[in-house]
Amino acid sequence: MRSIPLIDDGTRGSEATTHGLRVSVRPSYLPEQSKPGQWLFAYNVEIFNESMESVQLLSRHWVITDADGRVEEVSGPGVVGEQPVIGPGDTYDYESYCPLPTPFGTMRGSYKMRSEAGHLFDVRIATFELAPPMAIH
Repeated sequence: MRSIPLIDDGTRGSEATTHGLRVSVRPSYLPEQSKPGQWLFAYNVEIFNESMESVQLLSRHWVITDADGRVEEVSGPGVVGEQPVIGPGDTYDYESYCPLPTPFGTMRGSYKMRSEAGHLFDVRIATFELAPPMAIH
């Protein structure tokens, strides 16, 4: 796992590889859609298939922790309404959002995948930070 510094706003993303699938996440703060008591963050996810076979993303599981230590878990089918098939050498990317009751937090999680041969396996999404730009926490 690597923590990736983001040049534009100082927040940190993450990258992890599991079973030949590299998941890179880059979060960003959305000040125009945030207000006291609800901070909104976008995150862009890229899934690079560096394996030799196609895989299908079946479901997601997120663990979201705010600055007060409260943990929320979110699970469901696919991502952004899709269950994409990602071929060898292909990339799938999407953007989603996360509201927090505090100005800082973290997210981590996993995707449930199915290989061409029908094997089910989990792909890790490494922990990344949710924080306003240039904030100290």
